[in-house]
Amino acid sequence: MLNQSLQQKLLQKLSPQQILLMKLLQIPSMALEQRIKQEIEENPVLEIDEEYDGKEDDNSDEYDDTPQEKNEDSQNDVDIHDYLDDDDVPSYRLNAGNTSASDEHRDMPMVADTGFIELLLSQLEIKNLPVQKLTIGKTIIGNLDEAGYLQRDLTAMVDDLAFTQGVSSNLEEIEQMLRVVQGFEPAGVGARTLQECLILQLKRLDISPSVKLAITILDRCFEDFSKKHYDKIMKRTHSDEEELRNAISEILKLNPKPGSAFSPSTAGNQYVIPDFIIEIKDGILELSLNQRNMPELRLSRTYTEMLETYGENKNRKEKNDSQRDAVIFIKQKIDSARWFIEAIKQRQDTLYLTMKAIMDYQQKYFLEGDETKLRPMILKDIAEIVSLDISTISRVANSKYVQTPYGTFLLKSFFSESLQNDQGEEVSTREIKKILSDCIAAEDKSKPLTDEELTAILKQKGYPIARRTVAKYRELLNIAVARLRKVM
Repeated sequence: MLNQSLQQKLLQKLSPQQILLMKLLQIPSMALEQRIKQEIEENPVLEIDEEYDGKEDDNSDEYDDTPQEKNEDSQNDVDIHDYLDDDDVPSYRLNAGNTSASDEHRDMPMVADTGFIELLLSQLEIKNLPVQKLTIGKTIIGNLDEAGYLQRDLTAMVDDLAFTQGVSSNLEEIEQMLRVVQGFEPAGVGARTLQECLILQLKRLDISPSVKLAITILDRCFEDFSKKHYDKIMKRTHSDEEELRNAISEILKLNPKPGSAFSPSTAGNQYVIPDFIIEIKDGILELSLNQRNMPELRLSRTYTEMLETYGENKNRKEKNDSQRDAVIFIKQKIDSARWFIEAIKQRQDTLYLTMKAIMDYQQKYFLEGDETKLRPMILKDIAEIVSLDISTISRVANSKYVQTPYGTFLLKSFFSESLQNDQGEEVSTREIKKILSDCIAAEDKSKPLTDEELTAILKQKGYPIARRTVAKYRELLNIAVARLRKVM
């Protein structure tokens, strides 16, 4: 049975402007430039100010954001003056005073290299193979992953060739062509496993006792080698420690991912674009936002003039439905453009405010560069300082980089929990990780430190933490266990 009832609810909803701001806060400077270009393409009212004179207008955010009713009365009562504050629609400087027109703008040229697949196909073409073998070779190359490995089963490739290429082949033909591809550069390409990849590379080298033993180790003792069971390897290969050391040296020279040098993620030089820049001048920290090569935005004069024309026609009672529809459309686009410009301004202010709080909080570190000077810091600490929500601070810290005199770092890496030392003082977990990393870097690689030994060392230094915590921090630092760190 349906019943009608009166209910009162209290809901909190984000406005479109707030949603836009939250989205802009998440993206780094490099992506922001693309986002601005996308907005310019989608909104004809928004354009790049090529004639910016360095003066900002304080009235750029004064506009009527009252929703427009879609009825005849509202269309007839469009107030043009709400959208035409001055002689020209004011511009807004995107750089927020952090750079000037005299700053040098640099573009990083990227080198266009030959792709991995194209390189292999060019080597296949010069073989002058029959059409069927050429088709099989192209199919094999097409099934290689970015690292250069063949992940497709050869039996399945027989069916692939039959259904997609109309080529009747057998397993022997495909294995023959696979050996041809495995002879291409770079060495190790076309392997199906890491073991096969390394052996293919060793067979390209001049055969010496060390290379010969290295092939034997990979062929017969690969599992023991991967686990660094060197005593078992010496026993099975009847070799001594010196011979094993030389063989392992040959293996370590090999490339486990022969195709990785040609992948898009590693081709050419990749640069991290910092969002913040911290400099030390006369012993004082100075913070700036990195906004180079960012366009300066304004509202299009063309659409301003269209509104002026409509205003003149309105005064002369010369108006029609098409003109009213056009002006409603322009007003919507102007609102959208102004919301976007205001969101960019708020983004800049929020980023600067948050980073300034982090810089002040970690002042000792940014002045000296000593990681042991980092204070424990969580999102809540900064949120309380700047009076913003924790989720906002999280969006600022995510995927943003800060350039310091000691290097460029991911902003969220400065956030860490706290532990107590033997004196009862709160210390950052990053400080403990730094000490742990230094201990492992200075260890004797022939007898690496175990987690128990590392725990004892940290306890001696005044950090009484459990062995499982040491193991956790070691894993977070991507450091292997002692047995896998052992070097002959």
